[in-house]
Amino acid sequence: MILIVDDDPAVRLSLKLLLSRNGFETVLAASPKEAMETVRTETPELVMLDMNFSRATTGEEGITLLRQIKIFQPDTPVILMTAWGSIPLAVEGIHAGAFDFITKPWDNSALLQRINVALELNSPKTNVPLPAGRFDRSFIIGRSPALMNVLDTVERIAATDAPVLIMGENGTGKELIAEAIHRNSRRKGKSMVKVNLGGIASSLFESEMFGHKKGAFTGAVADREGRFAMADGGTIFLDEIGELDLNCQVKLLRVLQEHTYEMLGDSRQRHTDVRVVCATNANLPAMVGKKTFREDLFYRINLITVTLPPLRDRTEDIPLLVDHIMREHCAQTGRPIPEITPEAMAFLCSLPYPGNIRELKNFIERTLLVSPGDHLDEREFRSQYDGAIPMPDSPTRSSLEMQERESVEQAIAHSGGNLTRAAALLGITRQSLYRRMEKYGIKGN
Repeated sequence: MILIVDDDPAVRLSLKLLLSRNGFETVLAASPKEAMETVRTETPELVMLDMNFSRATTGEEGITLLRQIKIFQPDTPVILMTAWGSIPLAVEGIHAGAFDFITKPWDNSALLQRINVALELNSPKTNVPLPAGRFDRSFIIGRSPALMNVLDTVERIAATDAPVLIMGENGTGKELIAEAIHRNSRRKGKSMVKVNLGGIASSLFESEMFGHKKGAFTGAVADREGRFAMADGGTIFLDEIGELDLNCQVKLLRVLQEHTYEMLGDSRQRHTDVRVVCATNANLPAMVGKKTFREDLFYRINLITVTLPPLRDRTEDIPLLVDHIMREHCAQTGRPIPEITPEAMAFLCSLPYPGNIRELKNFIERTLLVSPGDHLDEREFRSQYDGAIPMPDSPTRSSLEMQERESVEQAIAHSGGNLTRAAALLGITRQSLYRRMEKYGIKGN
């Protein structure tokens, strides 16, 4: 049963008809008093809650009622209904325990999608793992507890349409997790469109994401389909979302909220049906605090958050990753797979890898290219590693941080102050290198 709480009879009737046509039982409440009478005696599966019940538009009535509902029904998801201009109030509602928010007027298909996500994620069956063999993780290497915790979460939420935010350092495999979500979803038969937001100039954002009509601007010599159109019915993966400037964040928020957009040069609204998966190596909560990332967008994209562990926290997976990387490289080059000595593997497992799996892959492939023998010992790996970034091999966390700082300093020195080259040596992006330099107080040349 879904409880609809709104003082406008037209809104109540509209929602009742929409939900009834889609097989939902509804109960209507025109005031906070009627709503509380219901939640005291019944347990709704979901509450649709307006934020104002008088001429006041502060939203305080809705926030107060939300808190009261949560006292009696703490596990029932609540979706707030608000006007676009009062989205900051809806974000306050998220802090107070709301599951999600929609804006009036809403798009029916988008609203039904939100309702289904809320019900699916709140259903006990969502927490039951899929039968053995049903979840496809064949392309993700590792069995460490840290990785298995992530995959357990992915397995539970993949079948829903919930937006997912994947957080983690560069090189930890965020794109692979996004692919796992798509491959195990109901949308797996449709496209997964990958967008690196860090590589799109602000001036081209609308054209890239929403498309443009011929003649919309100088150089638009033909119609162009945008990324949201390409992903329709499937999944759109927005990588490096922390790199998006505030102006583009507003444009992205609108399409995620309303599920509609306009091509440049065309006033006709188009509908998009996509699942949104975002990824970042940035600290988005800190950026929200600094006002460099919109709080409302943050809550829109992180209904589910998956945080990937760095490689240093899953060292037991390193032998499996090394074996996989070697097999792939040797299959491509036609070379027999060499044997790695136990001492060499112990050395590989002792390194901090600030660039994570990407750095490990570069390191292994570089060593294979310069060491043609049938056996690889510690000396050969150490010579390649020392040749790029000298590093002691203590495995303790404090030593790892010291090693990471030293590796950054020595990569910068080795590259003659060229930060692009230094980042490449470390197997990380320039943005990640800047963050590590800031973290350790390292000055560029």
